[in-house]
Amino acid sequence: MSRQIIHIDMDAFFAAIEQRDNNGLRGKPVIVGGDPQGRGVVSSASYEARRYGIKSAMPCSQAQRRCPEAIFLPVDMDKYHRVSRQVMALLGEYTPLVEAVSVDEAFLDVTGSRRLFGSAERIACDIRRRISKQLGLTASVGVAPNKFLAKLASEKAKPDGLVIIGDNQMQEFLTNLPVIELWGVGDSTAQSLAKLGINTVQQLRQYPQAVLMEHFGNQGRRLYRLARGQDDSPVEPDSQRKSVSHETTFAEDTANEQVLRATLLQLSEQVGRRLRGHNLRGRTISLKVRFSDFTTITRRETLADSTHSDEQIYYTAGQLLDTVKLGRRKVRLVGVEVSNFGQSGQLLLLETDESQRPPVDKPIDELRERFGPDSIKRARLLEGPDTE
Repeated sequence: MSRQIIHIDMDAFFAAIEQRDNNGLRGKPVIVGGDPQGRGVVSSASYEARRYGIKSAMPCSQAQRRCPEAIFLPVDMDKYHRVSRQVMALLGEYTPLVEAVSVDEAFLDVTGSRRLFGSAERIACDIRRRISKQLGLTASVGVAPNKFLAKLASEKAKPDGLVIIGDNQMQEFLTNLPVIELWGVGDSTAQSLAKLGINTVQQLRQYPQAVLMEHFGNQGRRLYRLARGQDDSPVEPDSQRKSVSHETTFAEDTANEQVLRATLLQLSEQVGRRLRGHNLRGRTISLKVRFSDFTTITRRETLADSTHSDEQIYYTAGQLLDTVKLGRRKVRLVGVEVSNFGQSGQLLLLETDESQRPPVDKPIDELRERFGPDSIKRARLLEGPDTE
């Protein structure tokens, strides 16, 4: 039986909630984020504001220049989380296999739900109807045989639409797709592909897997599969989540250790924030390093106690980096991962009691949720590198 995956993406979630709760905001360009007179960034923009080219993470000052009549509102994460829990509870009525990617986005595996609720298309339609009727919001929904295609489908469905990719339509759907829209393809990889004359998925399909692996290492195998619509990654509810990770590919390969360590700090903060958001702690911390020749190495350590502390993750990742003989080799990619949730162990890496540390991570999370991800930075990152 073919898998059936649904991807739900709430439309302009923060701004849409504000417009729902205040009739005076409906039909107007609404921007949720920081003060346009300060250094805040856009967290969410209504579709009326997006017509002016305003996007998430854009400086609010720039957004105001593009749309002087825009209405700026502060971020109210408590309210948005309440609505998010309502959305996720609704989705959970159709399947226990719900993977919340963020507060406004989730995957559902409804393969085994069709006997109870009908086809995946029917389930998707019912979810969209109930979100509109019960919550007063809209969602863009994609249905496909795997997560990769379902995500692409929901992107094409925006805003407030439904796109279904069946087994017979996937190749046609992918043919003229730009390679930049494939999972894991950032600007750097897209530029490398363009040098080979590859700009679309159709062009990518013309290259044998061995050739792609010669140029891109293991990522070449992944590109080969995605170009054919193949993705076996499961929908993982929080209770089944095995790891949390972030990685970045540098715009230019680097051997600068200061750049590497600043990037590790950024990645550690991202991983720590996701762990705390999902109420998870892990004991195994892994470092991934990929060199310019696509050679990839992994180092890992297991702590005495589980953690979700940014500093603990960064400290351990830094120690792991010390074990890597960089020499003059340039680094293309680094990644940080935390796994081994809720298990006990006997390996002792640090004589550290987190309970004795100042609880700074949670207040920082709250500030970033309220004023945007760039509203507060550690001093070590004030001149840190830009990453993809």
